Amino acid sequence: MSSATDAPPVRSVIVGTGFMGDVHSRAVRAAGGTVAAVVSRSQEQAAASARRFGAEAAYTSLIEALASGAGDLVHVCTPNNTHLALAREAVNAGVHVICEKPLATNVDDAAELARQAADAGVVHAVPFAYRFYGPVREARARIQARPRSDVRLVHGSYLQDWLSRASDASWRIDPELGGQSRAFGDIGVHWCDLVEFLTGHRIVRANAQLLVVPRPGTGANPTEDAAVVQFMTDAGAIGSTVISQISPGRKNRLWLSIDAADASYQFDQENPDTLWIGGRGHNVVLPRATEDQTVDARYDLVPTGHPQGYQDCFTSFVRDVHAAIRGEAPDGLPTFVDGHRAALLTQAILTSARSERWVDVAAGSSLDEHTQPGTTEGAR
Repeated sequence: MSSATDAPPVRSVIVGTGFMGDVHSRAVRAAGGTVAAVVSRSQEQAAASARRFGAEAAYTSLIEALASGAGDLVHVCTPNNTHLALAREAVNAGVHVICEKPLATNVDDAAELARQAADAGVVHAVPFAYRFYGPVREARARIQARPRSDVRLVHGSYLQDWLSRASDASWRIDPELGGQSRAFGDIGVHWCDLVEFLTGHRIVRANAQLLVVPRPGTGANPTEDAAVVQFMTDAGAIGSTVISQISPGRKNRLWLSIDAADASYQFDQENPDTLWIGGRGHNVVLPRATEDQTVDARYDLVPTGHPQGYQDCFTSFVRDVHAAIRGEAPDGLPTFVDGHRAALLTQAILTSARSERWVDVAAGSSLDEHTQPGTTEGAR
């Protein structure tokens, strides 16, 4: 097994040149990799993005880039309806792949892609990047040191405002491009993934209400702008969350509280350098990377007192993908199995809202045998 110091840098091909392409490219370089190529729809756009990303080559198709031997790792950062085909191209070529969620716009395709990636023996990952904050890892270690039944209540929200006006537009609003769920499928799955990652519980039943803001020219079946969800877990906890992309003033506020028998743990993504721990006698605000931290400092990229944020988390995520490519098994690396899990949760939320009743969340157990070391399944 090669060490990180003597292994050659991982060469990445980034497909998609929007916001997420920028995030991925910065993370690749910060993690010690190289951006070998960029793929975009036009040669002009690809070339311009290659200059911006510091890439060595530009292509107009992933097949062309793969045929050239350009990279070891493909990053799929394109609109949702293209994820399945692009990720499958990488898998079929035997190339490692990071795919933005959703893996696919339906559960069956997501499951099949997860199986194909596992059978191909390639590293496959989904950027549930909020797992990579130091305080999240600290909370997870403390919570999972308890009996599972100690966690009683889980609650919180994930709020944004970028679609709060009826005139706001995005390709994500179109179900043909973004899929049948938007607010929950885009950001709600991040919240649920973090809850399951922190607690070791699985959400098994859900009851959801969805809200749609009327938008001129969006067609007869626009996707939801907000969701209110109640749920139950397999270990007996109950919970609720509000998911919104129409909350003025909230830019990216993922907040949650895990309430156990004698302590509660709160994390706020907009103030991510601390973990709030509540008790009957006193409360503690635990800064990142201090002597009271019980987990190692792997995800503390800068010293305490120096703010560390989303881009740093993404760097840690990509660094762990690189470690997996070298044959290591980083704990908690989110894979296509977790992407399929997100699809199952999204399906349950849509079914509940349409039927106006509680529904069971499918287990997806047929994928368990394909779980890579380091996923949430493998870590339990």
